[in-house]
Amino acid sequence: MAKRRQLEVPSAEALKEIEEGFARETTPRSPRAPIADVVADAASRSDPLPQHLREENARDRADAEALRQARARGLVVVELPIHDITSDALSRDRVDLNEEDMAELRRSIAEHGVRLPIEVFEPTNPDAAGKFALISGFRRLAAVRELNALSGGERHTTIPAFVRAPDTLADAVVAMIEENEIRTGLSQYERGRAAAIAVHDGVFASVDDAVNALFSSASKAKRSKVRSFALVHEELGDMLRYGPRLTERQCLRIAGGLRAGHAEAMRQALESHAVDTPADEWLVLEPIIESAEGDGPDPKRGGRPRKVVERSAPVRLANRVTMEKVQTEDGYAIRLRGTHVNDELIEQVMDRIRFLLEEI
Repeated sequence: MAKRRQLEVPSAEALKEIEEGFARETTPRSPRAPIADVVADAASRSDPLPQHLREENARDRADAEALRQARARGLVVVELPIHDITSDALSRDRVDLNEEDMAELRRSIAEHGVRLPIEVFEPTNPDAAGKFALISGFRRLAAVRELNALSGGERHTTIPAFVRAPDTLADAVVAMIEENEIRTGLSQYERGRAAAIAVHDGVFASVDDAVNALFSSASKAKRSKVRSFALVHEELGDMLRYGPRLTERQCLRIAGGLRAGHAEAMRQALESHAVDTPADEWLVLEPIIESAEGDGPDPKRGGRPRKVVERSAPVRLANRVTMEKVQTEDGYAIRLRGTHVNDELIEQVMDRIRFLLEEI
């Protein structure tokens, strides 16, 4: 029979060592029920603000989202530095400004500010077209710039503007064209200018696309003419001082001369002559255009045009009369142009020429 082992009472040191080991292996239990921990955690995560402040915060979050959406659609007015805006990129307002109207506009802006924001967009070619390109508001921007210059650059440094999104740009340009057609009526040159600049700034891929979109309600024949007006601006827009004053017939004749290869001759003529009026500018271009067209029908040849053999450079006289020599297949002609040219003057010139010829 096995001998039973006698149990011994552990010492105080042994009991202490056992308790310390047990404490290391276990974690103390919370004296609270588990649901108390859940409630405490939920309370720590809840909004401590009162009800009216929580409602105000919710409205602020909704307003911020609405603002982001409006800004993305170009519906938010921002103040832009006037020097960051290129006014000749997509300006659809008429370029011929009346000084009396501009003075009235400057007074209004100086007293009340700009009431109606301009429209701009961020072009895809900022190096060429500027940081912001103008869609509408040419007069307002011009007036603010003049006021800024008058103040020595200290005031009127910004202007309120809508920054239109690229996906709405074409619609904005079309709307501006329609507004100007209704409000004042664009000149023939301005119609072509609008189409040419829209292509330059990437709104449309080609002049055909621009004309078809901007003047969709016009007849096929009228759209064809606008393409000719666009050609005039593309080739001579930086040289013409009185482009908007050109008539439809003049624009079409200039376009014909350009297509005949006389663009460089026209540019040189415009560069070498100082013009003070629309009539002066046309007198500079007309000889080159007539050279491209021929000198008109010759009745003796059944209406066939007489071929110009040689044409001298126009000579501008002190009284703004332009004189040139024209040699055709059957003789010479002296052509006089200018505001002072009339029947009386021509009769005097004829008498002088008759006197000179009879003395020979």
